Amino acid sequence: MARNNAVLFWPVLVAVTAADAVTKAMAQRFLPLPLLPHEVLGNAVRLTLVYNPGAAFGISFGPYSRWIFMALIVAALAILSRLYATTRPGNVPRTLALALVCGGAVGNLVDRLRSGMGVVDFIDVGLRNARWPTFNVADMAVTVGAVLLAIVLWAEDRRAAAAAAPSPSPAIGEHPAGEPS
Repeated sequence: MARNNAVLFWPVLVAVTAADAVTKAMAQRFLPLPLLPHEVLGNAVRLTLVYNPGAAFGISFGPYSRWIFMALIVAALAILSRLYATTRPGNVPRTLALALVCGGAVGNLVDRLRSGMGVVDFIDVGLRNARWPTFNVADMAVTVGAVLLAIVLWAEDRRAAAAAAPSPSPAIGEHPAGEPS
């Protein structure tokens, strides 16, 4: 296990960002007609090119969405960098979670900087007309990283609470070692 978190953090962040950029470029090259689904595993998994100017689940701030979401991503990256800076050396789950979320955030930020059309989404899953919102590699990294980070922070919080809890007082007539007086 690496003691230096950068050995894990930066390669994962770069790999996620690169994989996201490459898959989005391929989607734009090979799926030239937006909203035309291409079945991969029948109707369950399709590739459908979509430009999302908003955020997850169609959240939008109208014509200012691009700038508001870019500012939110930069703010999130600042918070995540603080979490990374306070991560103890060798904490692989926390470092991995932060790298995944940061890599995904950077991937979607690059799309917003490049074009006013929005983030390139192309992975389309569901059954018949019941579809999950179309997403991309960056979205998967953010989701997996955020779930892992939530689990890690919850576990850290529980450990800190347990360590801060006062130890039970010995019963009357007992010594602290549990032996009767």
